Amino acid sequence: MAPPPASSSRSAYYLAAVLPLLLGALLVLLRPELLSPNATTPSPSTSAPGAVVGPYTLPALPYPYDALEPHFDKETMEIHHRRHHQTYVTNLNAALSALAAAELPADNVEDLLRNLHKVPAAQRTAVRHSAGGHANHGLFWRGLAPDGTVLDEGAPLRAALVAAFGSVDAFRARFERAAASVFGSGWAWLVVSDQGALEIVTTANQDSPLMGVDVAGCGGTPVLGLDVWEHAYYLKFQNRRPDYIKAFWNVVNWDEASRRYDAIAK
Repeated sequence: MAPPPASSSRSAYYLAAVLPLLLGALLVLLRPELLSPNATTPSPSTSAPGAVVGPYTLPALPYPYDALEPHFDKETMEIHHRRHHQTYVTNLNAALSALAAAELPADNVEDLLRNLHKVPAAQRTAVRHSAGGHANHGLFWRGLAPDGTVLDEGAPLRAALVAAFGSVDAFRARFERAAASVFGSGWAWLVVSDQGALEIVTTANQDSPLMGVDVAGCGGTPVLGLDVWEHAYYLKFQNRRPDYIKAFWNVVNWDEASRRYDAIAK
């Protein structure tokens, strides 16, 4: 700092030097939380300039991120939902923004998957990946519940599982084998086939049985789905996918699975 002037302007000099300190002290008096070591920075707006706006949005989870502990960890759930699922939503809206309204084959994402052949070829692959990721994750989140729920003895789904697989335990064993067998990234599904039978199928990447045999290699309407991409489990289970699959049964929302089955079987 330069020495103060020797003239009558010395008072003005000191005022200019001290005024910022006084204002800072006043701000702390008015807002003491600024000194707190736990003070946080507000989250950035989800509608920041340049963000893609479209017909689809990230659905809120029906439970907190830590609600599935200790089976599914909080950090994975938050990253999986807020980053991975959000990316599929953002990319889907971007792909659809290139289409005229008359070119959109459906008003909801499940019907969009059933009608991929109606999407113009230039956008079809992007829509397939992103719409699949959005639909698959939405079903996955709803299919989970803190501490899981019980499959009622009298539930039509339980009777259908016994008829199709011999017992609920036999179904679980076959589902685990299918989920573990997926090479790389993909999903394991319990579906109702077009003929009305329960089947266990798998899909690669973000394909869905709703896309049909010609696209996904299988068909049917999902009742229950398990994400076996590494991002779904690697922070907690590393390369132990079978352990993740077994943990899944502790958080299955059988009420939701039963509701879906009842709606499909009507």
